[in-house]
Amino acid sequence: MPERPDPAAEPDLAAGAGAPAPAPRPRGSGEIEVAAVDLGASSGRVMVGQVGPGVLRLSAAHRFANEPVRVGGTLHWDILALYRNVLAGLRAAGPVASVGVDSWAVDYGLLDSSGALLGNPVHYRDARTEGVLERVTRQLGAERLYATTGLQQLPFNTLYQLVAAAGSPQLAAAHRLLMIPDLIAYWLTGEIGAEVTNVSTTQLYDLHKRAWATDVMAAAGIRTDIFAPLREPGTRIGPVLPDLDLPGTPDVVAVGSHDTASAVVAVPATGEHFAYISCGTWSLVGVELDRPVLTEASRQANFTNEGGVDGTIRYLRNVMGLWPLQESLRTWGNPDLPELLAAAAGEPAFRSVVDIDEPAFLPPGDMPARIAEACRRTGQPVPESPAAVVRCIIDSLALAHRRAVRQVQDLSGRHVDTVHIVGGGARNALLCQLTADACGLPVLAGPVEATAIGNVLVQARAAGVVGDDLAALRGLLRQTQEIARYEPGGESAAWRAASRRVEV
Repeated sequence: MPERPDPAAEPDLAAGAGAPAPAPRPRGSGEIEVAAVDLGASSGRVMVGQVGPGVLRLSAAHRFANEPVRVGGTLHWDILALYRNVLAGLRAAGPVASVGVDSWAVDYGLLDSSGALLGNPVHYRDARTEGVLERVTRQLGAERLYATTGLQQLPFNTLYQLVAAAGSPQLAAAHRLLMIPDLIAYWLTGEIGAEVTNVSTTQLYDLHKRAWATDVMAAAGIRTDIFAPLREPGTRIGPVLPDLDLPGTPDVVAVGSHDTASAVVAVPATGEHFAYISCGTWSLVGVELDRPVLTEASRQANFTNEGGVDGTIRYLRNVMGLWPLQESLRTWGNPDLPELLAAAAGEPAFRSVVDIDEPAFLPPGDMPARIAEACRRTGQPVPESPAAVVRCIIDSLALAHRRAVRQVQDLSGRHVDTVHIVGGGARNALLCQLTADACGLPVLAGPVEATAIGNVLVQARAAGVVGDDLAALRGLLRQTQEIARYEPGGESAAWRAASRRVEV
């Protein structure tokens, strides 16, 4: 599902564009250099990975903001600015063997018959899908949808976006629909395709047939002829186009193009008894399975079965994540986050907690005011300072992590003895410790740049310089990456009591 900037650091807007070519990086025998294009919900990056036997190093070529634009009442992604920054980053990266592209999920661009983009893609937080989920599920049946696609019901799923767009001139003129990373790959190579891990988030993918769910499309009134052929992670897409004037002629390789799919590759786990939290704008909380869970209990709990690398299933639940914190910081004029987190750590625990997944917290806007209203509505003290608001958010998010980790074990039958937090949230020591306390399990935090690392590892494996299964890739991670460990503490009775306050 949609992801996830690093909330602990502002993007380096000066890096890459207009900068001189980087100094040559020393490379040992058997090593390869590749570039990972990683587009998050409010920032992007182009990272260079050096990979080889016992070697995995990552450096930033270019970081940039991803700022949506509202035009005529509709919230759009500024896709051309993103593409310009991708090119700037690839030029700053210097010669590399290959390029992989990942991004958030569910959003798409439409091409006409000449291959031209039919307008900027609409942002998943736009209001156009309000009420559409309820209408479509009445028509198609929630049970039928889940049995076919295994996907959780979220109002911005691609299925509902396309139903909302029905009758629009753009959709009528569309010849092809491409998910965001496939659109960038098309502009880089001229090749059309749809990588399966991102496709699996659309609610238009048949888990059983491993193909587009054309029966769902037809029942929802969606044209079936605009969807591109599927491709798997590790597939060579093609060389970059010569007129892009990039250093060398790297191949573009399909990776886990849904950013969470790449992030899960970079979970440095041993064995199978682990849960992961890919934590940033969203927290994606789940386990890695070899088959989907399609029970009625799973559907009622709104857990999702998304495609992972090597045919795995990312069985997970979307939790609101650090979005409320990010929006609060924006409302306050972006104060120093480490100072604010230190102050929040000194605030009383559980003074006020909210259900972080309330729909009221989904849109952009004045998040502290919404949190205050939720506290008033539930008869709790209203946080009176930024530090108190932040403590409310972090306590509430840790409770949501606790709930999801417990549910995923019950629903999947997979016992968990360790929780891995990867992504930007791994830098948030307060959140990591409180998640360990809430779950009663050790938390291993890192790597922070998990998505880019997973992207890099799939490219390196396609080139034959690293092991050929996920266990080997994760072994290289444990050998080369810094991981912080948080042991559970605190009073379990206090967590149970706080949990009851948000689960009623």
